[in-house]
Amino acid sequence: MPVTFFSGLRPLDGRRLVRDCLAGVNVASTNLPQVLGYARIAGMPVVTGLYTLLLPLISFAVFGSSRHLVVAADSGTAAILSSSLRAAGPGSVHYMALVSTAALLTGAYLLLARIFKLGFLADFLSRTVLVGFLTGVGFQVGIAMLSDMLGIAVSSNYSLVRLWQISNHLSHPNFPTLAVSILVAGSILLGKRFAPRWPVSLFAVGASIAASSSLNLDEQGVAVLGPILGGLPSIWWPNVSWAEILSLLPVSGSCFVMIIAQSAATSRAFALRYHERVDIDADILGLSAANLAAAMSGTFVVNGSPTQTALADHAGARSQMAQLMVSGVVVLVLLFMTGPLQYFPHCALAAIVFTIGLGMMDFAGLRAIRRESPGEYYLAIATAAAVVVLGVEQGILLAIALSLFRHVRHSYRPHTLMLEEDAAGRWIAVPAKPGKVTEAGLIVYRFGADLFYANQNRFTDEVHALIDCAPTPIRWFVIDASAISDIDCSAAQSVRELLDEMARRKVAIIFGRVTSYLKSDLDRHGITAAAGADRIFPTLHEAIAVTRGGELPQIG
Repeated sequence: MPVTFFSGLRPLDGRRLVRDCLAGVNVASTNLPQVLGYARIAGMPVVTGLYTLLLPLISFAVFGSSRHLVVAADSGTAAILSSSLRAAGPGSVHYMALVSTAALLTGAYLLLARIFKLGFLADFLSRTVLVGFLTGVGFQVGIAMLSDMLGIAVSSNYSLVRLWQISNHLSHPNFPTLAVSILVAGSILLGKRFAPRWPVSLFAVGASIAASSSLNLDEQGVAVLGPILGGLPSIWWPNVSWAEILSLLPVSGSCFVMIIAQSAATSRAFALRYHERVDIDADILGLSAANLAAAMSGTFVVNGSPTQTALADHAGARSQMAQLMVSGVVVLVLLFMTGPLQYFPHCALAAIVFTIGLGMMDFAGLRAIRRESPGEYYLAIATAAAVVVLGVEQGILLAIALSLFRHVRHSYRPHTLMLEEDAAGRWIAVPAKPGKVTEAGLIVYRFGADLFYANQNRFTDEVHALIDCAPTPIRWFVIDASAISDIDCSAAQSVRELLDEMARRKVAIIFGRVTSYLKSDLDRHGITAAAGADRIFPTLHEAIAVTRGGELPQIG
């Protein structure tokens, strides 16, 4: 398993390095407020959000291959942690140990994925349900932040219950808290609309701290963060029991799937944009190292963030040098600037997180999916609803299940076609329906998927229906096998039984467009022997020619 170091920095170029360093400072100004918000989502101390931009980011720069992927705290994985571990008491020492252990296990999952080259697993989480999942997480995050933004105490961790409790106390908000929340959220949203290149979130943090300190907002009922431990993170090993480790395996598995799906898709997208090659397996190793570094430095799971990668690209970052510069800025903040953070209002942080949640709600993506495929749109909506109603962990599992279900459903009920003569005398493909024939005594039929145990009865039932309902007796039944690349044992037995029955009924079944791979399957399962080697052809024209004494029809 060869490992290449610092692939995301090479080839080195002096002018490019200067540009990337400047871009890194710009990226830091945007990311610092966001990772504070992500720490809030994860239920961790605020300073741990800064830790995600230190050792984890450096680790990915060493082992990863993508020049563009930004690895840091992410709202999706942070929400998975907080929703799954809330019983441990967010912010407690025990909770922090569990979160670090989850990062350690996630890193182990990713290392195994690298060893066994499992990067292809990202393909099992479709873009459709991923859009729905992230939209659902956005709703959940937004609902979770409303109580802090309004200054209303709630007792439940479930989104719908929290919303109900908030609605019952809407007439009694803390007005100074609400005013700060509106100013922060409004300034960020307006900044994104009219000044997207400006670090408006950072300005909002600075203004909130200055206002809180000078106006003594804490004396007016506005909760603040309080003293924050500065300095660099210490290296530690989380102290948890074996039972707790086992209980964290599903949580880490959910984070693993989210990381694989988002990071692989983001790496590929930006590599394609800049005509670069990317090694997904190397990126997985980098993500594993990043999460192991996160666990050892007392912070939470990190991910390849699509939103932060886009922000870095927008700032002009073209290599991991920009991310290393971000780490340098974070070191300065941890050493010299944590003091002022103690005056940062909780409501301002909640407002920043609220805007992050709004950004995750991809309504444009949902509308595009609805225009292209209403069925996939409803799958995305179902995923979003599951996240809000059931929770993030259940939502990601449902997202995987729905992605696989849609694929299996298509294979179970594929499109089937048959050739039929049109007014000009040409044969054209039309949906297969009982009662139609290609011509008297002949049906040319196409099954649009591989044959396996789940769809074998659908295949044989439709063949029977087409032959039984034909207006004239069928002598030849040609199977266009262009969409069939594989056949399993169960389906092979059904096909052999079909061949035997049709032979008794004097109906000859012929296979056309049989690839070499399918031919091997037909030979191995005994279908070639049952049908006859002289009735299996690599092209459809050859198969049809047998039924017409060598004369070919005009196929439209």
